[in-house]
Amino acid sequence: MKHTTKYKSPGENGPVFRKKLQRLIRGAIRLRKQHGGLTEAVSVSRRAKIRKRLQAIIDTGRQDNNARRLIKRLKRHKDELFTFLDQLDVPFDSNRAEREIRPAVILRKNSYGNRSERGAETQEILVTVLRTLKQRGHEPLELLPTILTHYVETGQLPPLPQKVTPCE
Repeated sequence: MKHTTKYKSPGENGPVFRKKLQRLIRGAIRLRKQHGGLTEAVSVSRRAKIRKRLQAIIDTGRQDNNARRLIKRLKRHKDELFTFLDQLDVPFDSNRAEREIRPAVILRKNSYGNRSERGAETQEILVTVLRTLKQRGHEPLELLPTILTHYVETGQLPPLPQKVTPCE
């Protein structure tokens, strides 16, 4: 929305539209943060109100192209947009995902990028395998020789090792 306001003509009602959408999203995030302090009935009622407000925004029938494009996307994803309100294991932001890809981005930047499409694909695969192993509690550099040997011999990656649970 900031892009639309700053670089495009947001139209006569653009600021009002933007403000309604921002309030809706902030209200949904606030509701999520209040989850433990609300009764189930109140939580269900407030989630319904948020979905009703979203539908009202979708039904506005804006005239400018940017708002129509955004409304079309909201309409297409309205059932998934507030998943974080119904499923508490789903975060309302993408911060964790962004933190997870940061090391790969820094690696690519420090190595001046990939010189070819094949190099980019190879890096994607290696970073994915190494991060997955790390998240599962393994030391990737210890397992890498075994993984690569298996791949060279069979042409396939071995099955993903099970998650290591810390000893208590």
